[in-house]
Amino acid sequence: MLFLLPPSETKQTGGKPLGIDQVALTFGQLNGARDQVYGALKALCEGNRDAAAKVLGLGKKQLSDIQINLEVQTGPTLPALDRYTGTLYDGLHGRGLKGTPTEFNSLGESQRNRAKDTLLIQSALFGLIPAMNLIPNYRLSATTRLPGISLKDVWSAAHERVWPRLEDSPIIDLRSKSYAELAPIPDSVSSYWVEVVSEDSDGQQRAMNHFNKKAKGQFVAEVLSLSEPASSMADLKRAAKKAGLRLVESKAQLTLIV
Repeated sequence: MLFLLPPSETKQTGGKPLGIDQVALTFGQLNGARDQVYGALKALCEGNRDAAAKVLGLGKKQLSDIQINLEVQTGPTLPALDRYTGTLYDGLHGRGLKGTPTEFNSLGESQRNRAKDTLLIQSALFGLIPAMNLIPNYRLSATTRLPGISLKDVWSAAHERVWPRLEDSPIIDLRSKSYAELAPIPDSVSSYWVEVVSEDSDGQQRAMNHFNKKAKGQFVAEVLSLSEPASSMADLKRAAKKAGLRLVESKAQLTLIV
């Protein structure tokens, strides 16, 4: 099984002095689209700063992200698994609140080795990448409307050449809807969409927002901790239980119940 995550708006800074132009990202069929998207992003950031800030949704304290985008090809890199932070990735790494002993927790070596083969992340800038691919810091989201280009059109078409490579393994799709819409998984590829809900004492279920992300991260962390790679619904249910969740399968959807 493969597990597909969204990226995060918040990111860890720094990394090794190896620019993206020196890194061979997986799924080379996407390189043309990657160049096209970055070309549009770079042109935006080289132009009027106020216009760039508006398109990218930047506040006054985030204007440095414009320069970060201009340095994508030469900036330091980190594994995507470490680059992305935020609620989902805090849950994945088992990080606690700021100032607590678990603030800087990270996945162990065995979990990272498992992630290398089973965990994928879809970026608005790089498209589909394995979790251990090295990427620089950047600012671009699935909902950004870059001038002269449609992210949905570019990425949907580009991924048509990638999905067939993944037909042998069911994909557990934990992306947010905005990222799923950028690159829909075709019906020819076995996949399961994941929803997270809460359930009250009367059995009433409600969709979740913040804790949706945390639950997904904790679930994937337990999947990566299984003694063998997950290969069945029984494995997924066992991982969910360890994360304090209940998993229910219904056709092509999995529901994680908090």
